[in-house]
Formats: sequence, structure tokens, C-alpha cells
Amino acid sequence: MAARTPPNPPLPAARERIVLAAHDLFYRDGIRATGVDRIIAGAGVTKVTFYRHFPSKNDLIEAFLEDRHGLWMTWFAAALERHNAAGRQGIAALAPALGAWFRHGGYRGCAFLNTVVELGDVLPGAVEIARRHKKQMTALIASLLPPAAHRLGDAQALALAVDGAILRAQMDASPARALKGLKRVVQAITACR
Repeated sequence: MAARTPPNPPLPAARERIVLAAHDLFYRDGIRATGVDRIIAGAGVTKVTFYRHFPSKNDLIEAFLEDRHGLWMTWFAAALERHNAAGRQGIAALAPALGAWFRHGGYRGCAFLNTVVELGDVLPGAVEIARRHKKQMTALIASLLPPAAHRLGDAQALALAVDGAILRAQMDASPARALKGLKRVVQAITACR
């Protein structure tokens, strides 16, 4: 008997396809520059299906940010763990972990900072998601620091330096200066401990 050809894997559900299309387009081209029709085409759904899942573009923006938060935090924790395992203990893993992201061909900065800059004055829900994201990023950075009375303050300073490095890497042709600056902040905080 001839072997049957395995069936094609099922397509992701319509909602997931919409969020995936929005994720790629919003991150690459910006939120305001990306119209709903481009997302509908990218997701391969009808307008009716799109609006059944997302009554407004704002609803999709918030879903995109929630999705991005989960993906980025998972990636960041794994990248820090990989660099810790490679001998860069604690906050010394920050610059090498971020360097891999900065050098990625599709790098366009922080989706949360970009969104707040684009829409902060008109979409407070997005700002709230961005704040929560940054708070959790800071908590993850704090977990790399040894317990101390100033642990939270150091983590907040490092998170600020990370955000600055993210922006610098986005603006410069190379992430070298951003990473060099971040390493200096890490060394200064380490020296104060």
C-alpha cells in the first residue's frame, strides 16, 4: 500500500493570523503607517472576520503589544540565561544578550517605546501595557543583581540604560556605541556594589 501524503498543517486561527500580520507590519513599518487593509491582506482574512475579532484598530494595537510583551520577555530571559551559562554572570549578560537583538536584520528598536512615541497621547491603554512591560523588564534585571538595599534603584538605572541603548542602536548604523555605553553603566553599577 502506498504511503499517504501527510496532511498540510492547519493554518493558525484567524485571530492569531491577524495578530501575527499586525506584529510584523506594526514593528517593521510603524502603527500609523499600517492600515487595517494591509493587515487583513497579510492575515488572509475578510474584513468581517477582522472586525469580529478586533472591533477597532486600537483593540488590535493592544493585542499586538500583549503578544509582543510575551514574546520579548521570553526571548530576553532565555538570552540572559544563555549568556549567564557562557560565563557572563548577572548583569554582565545584559550587553551581550541585547547585542544579538540589535544586530538582527529586522531590528527596529523597542516596540513599546515606538508605540508610546507614536500613540501615547491618543491610546492610554497602549501606554499602560508599555509601562507594565518596562516594569517587568526591570524586575527581570533586578533578579540578576545580588540582594542589597539599593537593588531596585540599581535595576531601574540599568533599565534606563537598556532603553537608552535600544534607542541608540536604532539610530546608529552599528550598535557598537550603544553596547559600549551599556557596558560602562553595568561596570559602574558593579563597581559600586
